[in-house]
Amino acid sequence: MNRYRYFLISLAVIFLDQISKNIIRNTLEIGQVLKITNKFFWLTHVQNTGAAFSISLSNPVLNKFFFIIISILAIIFLIILIIKSRSKIEKIVFALILGGASGNLIDRIILGSVTDFLWCDFPDVIMKRWPVFNLADSSIVIAITILIFYMVFFSKKSVEDK
Repeated sequence: MNRYRYFLISLAVIFLDQISKNIIRNTLEIGQVLKITNKFFWLTHVQNTGAAFSISLSNPVLNKFFFIIISILAIIFLIILIIKSRSKIEKIVFALILGGASGNLIDRIILGSVTDFLWCDFPDVIMKRWPVFNLADSSIVIAITILIFYMVFFSKKSVEDK
């Protein structure tokens, strides 16, 4: 049972993600923008049929099935990684990614698209405004950031060991 406790993290991410998306779908019309701050943080209701940064294939039906299949394969892989990993930090990271991937998969299966609603204006380095995202996306990005930080600064294997 101890090795399965990390799945509670995934379940928490899925729960928070689905609740937040449901609130947005029931509160804001598609395309409606609610400015929480004047410029930096807005809420908006967007239905994204693509992947990150709205990357998609040309055919909407093909798009839906492609991303569902990719998500299912990723989820299976993440479950295996959580079960087999010996590192607590890796289990946490994989559980966060699993929760995010599962939250977005639920949307794709039920709605045919993913509900995005968080819209931030980070400094104009790459683009005018960051693409709209959701809590599932945030969970995945936070997990990957933690994993990179962990691998760079705390990984037990160093270059000299090779």
